[in-house]
Amino acid sequence: MLRDLPKGDDPNVLVGTETCDDAGVYRLTDELALVQTIDFFPPVVDDPYLYGQIAAANALSDVYAMGGTPKTALNLVGFPDDKLPLTLLGEIIRGGLERCRAAGCSVIGGHTVRDAEIKFGYAVTGLVHPQQILTNADARPGDKLVLTKPLGTGFITTAHKARDCPPEAFDAAAASMVMLNRGACEAMRAVGAHSATDITGFGLAGHACEMATGSGTTIVLDLPALPLLPRVGELVRRGYFTRASKTNAAYVAPSLRIEGKPDPVRLAVFYDAQTSGGLLIAVPADRADELVRLAQEKGCPDAAIVGAVTERQDVALVVRG
Repeated sequence: MLRDLPKGDDPNVLVGTETCDDAGVYRLTDELALVQTIDFFPPVVDDPYLYGQIAAANALSDVYAMGGTPKTALNLVGFPDDKLPLTLLGEIIRGGLERCRAAGCSVIGGHTVRDAEIKFGYAVTGLVHPQQILTNADARPGDKLVLTKPLGTGFITTAHKARDCPPEAFDAAAASMVMLNRGACEAMRAVGAHSATDITGFGLAGHACEMATGSGTTIVLDLPALPLLPRVGELVRRGYFTRASKTNAAYVAPSLRIEGKPDPVRLAVFYDAQTSGGLLIAVPADRADELVRLAQEKGCPDAAIVGAVTERQDVALVVRG
């Protein structure tokens, strides 16, 4: 759809829609640029306060993925006030506010419409130095890839909606989704990372493919190295796939080569749509271990090296079993 739209010619637009990046970036001065993003979605959990927290962490993540610092946020709300009490909406907004405050980001307003289904999220504005922007289009051959959060939230939230999710799995997923990517962002800036993206609706498969395509490289991922949330394997085997698993698999199929005999569970999680997932970071190989250590020290205990970047091969994405 975007291919048919006229291209802008404003030289201050440093990151637009061309690379499928997480946020747009607009230069204000030689030393200051705005990072702007928007994200909202229906509830993924039953608890309204927790839902608000997750929605906020998810929206803030796009600014962190660009190497920026969130500064202001605007609420975006769709709510069936003719069917549900406004106290429910109050709890959702309160949860989102808690996460924004934890990020040092001020909520300065918003907009609400009546909708048949609850939807909540934020438009977030952050700041970044124009020379310190991290996009998803600058991964370099020889880089290693670090993932900062475990995978599997799609399977877990789907099982939760069906009232068939082990408490251990749900609690771990909730803690992961609420966690800000602030520490991961600080860690990647400290080690001079080349490229980054956050893992959300397109899953690790889709977002890694976009990074490889934007960078003109091939990304090689080692499935056994992927960090997984507790008991995700059980939920995969029970069939708690999201609709996005199928579409994500179809999206990357023309650009993907699978090597070896991958574990079916880990391959399924590779395609799984994530909510408020971690950052996938391309970092110089000699700084990868340091990045993992720093990320873990800054609150990302599951951060791990999961692959590498090579010169462009016949495909954009290689998965090794």
